[in-house]
Amino acid sequence: MHQVHAVRKERLRKTNLKLHQDSSGALNTVTGYGAGYVEINLQRHAGSILVMPEAPVIAWPVTSFETLAAEHFAMLIEMRPEVVVFGSGERLRFPHPRLTAALAAQRIGVETMDFKAACRTYNILMAEGRKVAAALLIEA
Repeated sequence: MHQVHAVRKERLRKTNLKLHQDSSGALNTVTGYGAGYVEINLQRHAGSILVMPEAPVIAWPVTSFETLAAEHFAMLIEMRPEVVVFGSGERLRFPHPRLTAALAAQRIGVETMDFKAACRTYNILMAEGRKVAAALLIEA
C-alpha cells in the first residue's frame, strides 16, 4: 500500500499542465505550460511573451530576470491594460519599482507571481472580461 501511495505522489509532481481552450477561440487563452514554454491557444512559445485577450501575442525581448529593464515594462503602456500579471519565472521575484514606474504613472497595476501562477491568474481575469495583460518571463 505504501508503494502505491508513493507512485501516486510522484504522478502529482508532474510540472507540465494542459488547460482547456475556450471553445470560442476568440480570446487568447493559456492552454498549457511547462519548463521553458507556454502555449497560447495551443500554439507553443519558447521565449518570453506579452499576452492580452484580444491582441496578437508579442515576443517580449527578455531572456532573464536580471536583464529586465524599464523599457521592457514600458512596452505594456501602449496595450492599455487595467492590470499586468507579471510571471517572474520559475520562482517568485519582484522587479525593482523603478522598472514598473511608467506603468504606475499610467495607473496600470502590476501583480507579480511565479510563471505558473501568472498563467492561471491571467486566464481567470481574462475569463472575467478584465482588460489584463500577462508579461510572461521564460528564461533561456
